[in-house]
Amino acid sequence: MASRETYAVIPARYFSTRFPGKPLVPLLGKPMVLWVAEACEKALGRDSVIIATDDVRISQIVEDAGFISQLTSPEALTGTDRVAEVARLRGGETIINVQGDEPMVSPVDILKIADIHEKNPERVVNGYISLAPFENPSNTNIPKVVLDEFENLLYISRQAIPGNKKGLPNPGAGAYLKQVCIYAFSPQQLETFVRNPRRAPLESEEDIEILRFLELGQRVRMVRTSAQTLAVDVPADVEVVEQALRIMGYH
Repeated sequence: MASRETYAVIPARYFSTRFPGKPLVPLLGKPMVLWVAEACEKALGRDSVIIATDDVRISQIVEDAGFISQLTSPEALTGTDRVAEVARLRGGETIINVQGDEPMVSPVDILKIADIHEKNPERVVNGYISLAPFENPSNTNIPKVVLDEFENLLYISRQAIPGNKKGLPNPGAGAYLKQVCIYAFSPQQLETFVRNPRRAPLESEEDIEILRFLELGQRVRMVRTSAQTLAVDVPADVEVVEQALRIMGYH
């Protein structure tokens, strides 16, 4: 069980380049950000969930639903920068970042990642799972990860990694692993992240913020999640995720 010094922050940016207004897109009639907030509530309790947003439309929706919101800088480079803004005000020991476009996130996995960080506070912690059979490794909206034998992150890319010298997709079952956007940080780790005034080179090239930690020499412990998740990256993902939610028993 997570301690009272642990809480979740959901970064929810309205002006997404690929999908403006994405946090408020309805999934089975409910704004996506509320799917994420309710999963975090099941894991940590409502008072331990904060939505960090750049837009009053999002803050109004989540506050009307009974959740806490905090307006963060419109100049924030990444969701992690927004989480760091909240951590500066609230403190704590383990801050869970759950991306606002992960409506299928599991409360069990949130608690699992929180627990591992609480026991290993010197490590940044992030989730991963095998790609679903219908997911294309070449889809650049899905960050793929490669790990060492101890589940430390070696690299993460929008390209299909690992590769081979023939340049062909790896045919091995379960060869491709994808990032699940549940992270755990300490306030100190977040301060290290935001101390750089701009994105790190690989982070900028890949547009994957966890790379900033690797580029700064911070080891990242990866944790296999128990539940398959599908993120909403672009409008075409909405129908796929809604169908998955129906299969899970939501209507």
